[in-house]
Amino acid sequence: MVSDIPAEDFAAFLALSKAIGSDILKTQGAGGNISFKRDGVMWVKASGTWLAHAGERDIMVPVKVAPLVQALRSGDPGAEKATDFVVAERNSSGLRPSIETSFHAVLPQAVVAHYHCVDTIALSVLADRERLIAARMAAVPDLACVTIPYRRPGTPLAHEIDRVAGSRPDVLILFNHGIIITGETVEEVRERIERVSAALRMEERRVMPTDPVGLETLAVGSDFHAARDAGSHKTALGAASVAVATRGSLYPDHVIFLGTEIGVLAGGETAVTYADERRSRGLNVPKMLLVPGQGVLLANELTDGGRVMARCLAEVVSRIPVDASVVYLDEAQEYELTHWEAEQYRQALDRKASRQA
Repeated sequence: MVSDIPAEDFAAFLALSKAIGSDILKTQGAGGNISFKRDGVMWVKASGTWLAHAGERDIMVPVKVAPLVQALRSGDPGAEKATDFVVAERNSSGLRPSIETSFHAVLPQAVVAHYHCVDTIALSVLADRERLIAARMAAVPDLACVTIPYRRPGTPLAHEIDRVAGSRPDVLILFNHGIIITGETVEEVRERIERVSAALRMEERRVMPTDPVGLETLAVGSDFHAARDAGSHKTALGAASVAVATRGSLYPDHVIFLGTEIGVLAGGETAVTYADERRSRGLNVPKMLLVPGQGVLLANELTDGGRVMARCLAEVVSRIPVDASVVYLDEAQEYELTHWEAEQYRQALDRKASRQA
């Protein structure tokens, strides 16, 4: 990886990437992406890689900015994957750029960080989100903030962001998705992330303790196991969280890695009886099962990316106020995510990485 960015600045860029990716409350697994522009070339995270691995693995891909922006604005379908704009001789990893590279390109700031902050997601799915976000962001009045309606990641989202990019927003909150923080230096973006995170922080509901022994009993003989990450059980440890999680899909990465449905075991039902009953009706078995008051069961086939998405969901739903009106993705939006080649590519990388681990 040979960059024209000064070594010290590039090292700081990789350190910020790793810090964002290592914080489960900011991003999870292969979610989120970050970029650094200099002299017409933008270094952006590769699709399917984890920000947490920055500095340890070669995960940044160089892309020519101006041709990509022109392609996006002219309707060139090549702007979707952005592979046509990679500086091949400097792309030592051979990976393709993030599925969201085009929106990084249209934002004029040198450094752009996009991540799936659970506080931001919890705010951005509420029906009253515009008012609530404005009230929170009043705590950082020097930062220009805009909100972006939900659009599928890739060129649909990039077109939406392109409409406001000329105003040089410091913060972009993406409904049902996450957040973007921009700046001219890595340090400026790092400082803004800290301030905005504090402004958007949502109170987490207290939950009852999990029942690991009972969960393992319910999983015996099935293709499921009790979630090994203690925080992932929070989705099932409160009626409000169960209700929010099972009424629909809240954000793209949940759909991609966990599917569009979450199962709920009835009293006395085991994972085996639940799965058998589903199959007898010709229905798919969800990858995640909730046992209200006890915890979460996850499919054995679930990848590392899927397991961290289970934790993300727990953190999001436990921050959504009780009885709040929530805006979910609709069936058409779910369909375009599950039938999108770019996401199938990202899932394939996730499965490969999980097998290697």
